[in-house]
Amino acid sequence: MRVRYEAPLQASSKTSQLLKTSLKTSLKVTAGVAAVGAAGVAYAAGFEARSFRLRRVTVPVLPQGMRPLRVLQVSDIHMVGDQRKKQRWLRSLAGLRPDFVINTGDNLSDPEAVPEVLDALGPLMEFPGAYVFGSNDYYGPRFLNPARYLVNKTRGKHGLNGNAPAVGVVHNPWEGLRDGFDEAGWLNLTNTRGVLKVAGTEIGLTGLDDPHIKRDRYAEVAGGPLSGPDFSLGVVHAPYLRVLDAFTADGYPLVLAGHTHGGQLCIPFYGALVTNCDLDTDRVKGLSRHTAEGNTSYLHVSAGCGTNRYTPVRFACPPEASLLTLTAAPRGR
Repeated sequence: MRVRYEAPLQASSKTSQLLKTSLKTSLKVTAGVAAVGAAGVAYAAGFEARSFRLRRVTVPVLPQGMRPLRVLQVSDIHMVGDQRKKQRWLRSLAGLRPDFVINTGDNLSDPEAVPEVLDALGPLMEFPGAYVFGSNDYYGPRFLNPARYLVNKTRGKHGLNGNAPAVGVVHNPWEGLRDGFDEAGWLNLTNTRGVLKVAGTEIGLTGLDDPHIKRDRYAEVAGGPLSGPDFSLGVVHAPYLRVLDAFTADGYPLVLAGHTHGGQLCIPFYGALVTNCDLDTDRVKGLSRHTAEGNTSYLHVSAGCGTNRYTPVRFACPPEASLLTLTAAPRGR
């Protein structure tokens, strides 16, 4: 019996050619994806993370007849040594001439950066102001897999509110930061109240230490705004719902917060995936409303102007400060 092998050999040759073509195509696709990924990281780290913006917001919360107030909110600076562009930008914000400044914490991402924070904020400390601290003012950063934020979200864990206490962390020299702010006349709102006098107007301020690491003590400031000031607002670093509920139920018309970084890595036309607290992603940054026990407050969350030193990227979420113009509320509200 004669056996011919020509046809199978030809088929094998064609198959081999198809495999080679397929492999080349796969390599090209992989290379293309890698190039796009590299370009995205380069953009997120090299451009957007240093593309500082100013968010302008009008909030109708003041009593009738009260003149408008301009409040500059700075948050989540996360200063690292030699971030000169960020330092110049922060100094330039003094040109806005706000009525007062609110710093909502997380100034540090480097234990050696206290002098640079104080220098960058020096021109702003010429204005009346107040501050609260965030976890990164107290503790130095450490590397965390970014995917952990998504995992924690699915498990309902947020900071020390759902995880074991931090062990072996670096302690930042936050006392120097506090002393610098206090010396400039800024009010320390760590679980306490204060009053700012601005051009003949008294602004009542009630602040909390960072809820993200369970340092908030609302019971120490409960009971609603002080009766004397012309207007009052609440200040906190991380906008956890328990804090927002308490401020709102007590009748504060406005609460300022930071912490979320606006999601930091967002999806264009979709938005943030996480808030790093139990606030919903629809309110991860900017102005929104919060309702509790029949009362409604405005909430403004700053996306901040920095990042953890180990994840120095932003995507579809530029770094920012916010200039809030407070105006009279409509009659009947």
